[in-house]
Amino acid sequence: MSQPHSIPANAPESPTTYPVPLSPPLPPLSKQVELARAMSASSRSGAFSLSRSHVVYEDEWLLAVNKPPGVYCESVLASAPPLVLGDSGDSGCTEAVPELHLANRLDRDTSGVMLITKSHKVASRLVKAFTEHKVRKTYIALCVGLAPKWETITIRSGHGRSKFGAWRVYAAPDVGRTLPGGSLVRDMETSFEVLSVNGQLKSKQPVKQGKDDENIIVVEEKSFIEDNGTKDVVLARAYPRSGRTHQIRLHCQYLGIPIRGDVKYEGVYEGEGQIYDYHTLHAESLSFEHPVTGVPLMFRAPLPAWVAECCPNEIPPAFSSNESHVR
Repeated sequence: MSQPHSIPANAPESPTTYPVPLSPPLPPLSKQVELARAMSASSRSGAFSLSRSHVVYEDEWLLAVNKPPGVYCESVLASAPPLVLGDSGDSGCTEAVPELHLANRLDRDTSGVMLITKSHKVASRLVKAFTEHKVRKTYIALCVGLAPKWETITIRSGHGRSKFGAWRVYAAPDVGRTLPGGSLVRDMETSFEVLSVNGQLKSKQPVKQGKDDENIIVVEEKSFIEDNGTKDVVLARAYPRSGRTHQIRLHCQYLGIPIRGDVKYEGVYEGEGQIYDYHTLHAESLSFEHPVTGVPLMFRAPLPAWVAECCPNEIPPAFSSNESHVR
């Protein structure tokens, strides 16, 4: 009698055992809208020129800028040399252009703080800081959906994309498993605080990260948030603790408050008689130790107009800390 074959521990997943995504596929409308937005962004990015009005901070090692929506990061970087060289570039000096690198990337339609380094050495130090989660980030998102009952929450899930597929939320226990095409499900974690609902300020104190142990969602199944047609306008602050592609956008979708204009992840495409050109997500701040001097820094980008439009009152700060605040 033959013995059953044992399955090696490192054997690839079979089609019947691949992890199942817990967020829905892209809606049909998104393909057409995304194509139009990409064409518009290509034109806008080609004509984009970084100016002093975009600069949040600059020293001999770093340049922090406020990226506008609808512009690709690569175009911001490409237009940085004349700004960095300043008068020496205008006067025809042959001063070498610094080795500029993007320290962080933002989605095409996301605005806010983008960091550029001026040497390979500084770039490598910042890459290490990002990898070791020593850089704190905050984002502001304007969402439309059923107002959540929570004021603060942390969501932990898997994140992945099958070959030729879209980024999706996966169950936290699936982290480390293989997807079709060979990529792995990776972990992602985001904390949120509600700042305002329908223009009414909710949170008055900054969130203390790591203290919200009582309200944590560990994703294991599809979201069952009831959609009763309510369209509350929710202003939220996000604290991503990992740096996955579209992380905040995916987690907002899972929580039932998709970002306005984010057609990929069920955000409303139009409202109040207008079509939204971008999703309303803004990289508010970056906090880290200076890679050369060691001084704690916090860079803040000016808030976009849509923040004041949905919440006339001043929103509370993200952190109370010892960082040197810039702008």
